[in-house]
Amino acid sequence: MAVKPVKIRGKIKDGVAKIKALMPHPMETGTRRDAKDQVILAHFIEQVVCELNGNITLTAEWGPSVSKDPYFAFKVLDAKPGDTVKITWTDNLGESSSGELTLK
Repeated sequence: MAVKPVKIRGKIKDGVAKIKALMPHPMETGTRRDAKDQVILAHFIEQVVCELNGNITLTAEWGPSVSKDPYFAFKVLDAKPGDTVKITWTDNLGESSSGELTLK
């Protein structure tokens, strides 16, 4: 699979940054079958790590029940313009992707 970067947007209001991310990924459960009745192997994001200025602020453990191309949103307290937000995911096949945003 050609891994695409995480798309991130964020806005600061009253010191709280609202972060929104879109993670392109097929998120296969391992229970579906293709047109030839072959099982499509499981392929899903297992871990999402969010960092603020290089410090981990959030870690999420996911499984096969998350939808394709997941949308993920969260808030960061005490955010300031110039802070850097980075989101990285790793899937069950060892692939990973990330995206980075500098808050304005």
